Amino acid sequence: MRIAIPVSAGKLDPHFGHCKQFALVDVDLEAKKVISSETVAPPAHEPGVLPAWLAEQGANLVLAGGMGNMAIQIFAKHGIEVIVGAPSLDPESLALSYLAGEIGAGANACDH
Repeated sequence: MRIAIPVSAGKLDPHFGHCKQFALVDVDLEAKKVISSETVAPPAHEPGVLPAWLAEQGANLVLAGGMGNMAIQIFAKHGIEVIVGAPSLDPESLALSYLAGEIGAGANACDH
């Protein structure tokens, strides 16, 4: 599984659409461990661009602080699950927390 996490200064960026980088974290679901992680710069933010781009990067899941409902729907069309309300931690800690069942849908930090 590949988890996409919007990051700024090495931690989750609370507003998905404004991040300058994404951490792409590959995890082993059975072993519940991180296999690899890389940070990449996304294309310019425009409606619908980031879901398609992250699908091309092989993402299966997005952990975000907040995201608009339309973006969540577009991700679903690309077969990518979105969990909002994630805390502002480093990408590896977030991935491990998700694997441990400690991160689920929380309060959406975005109100549009």
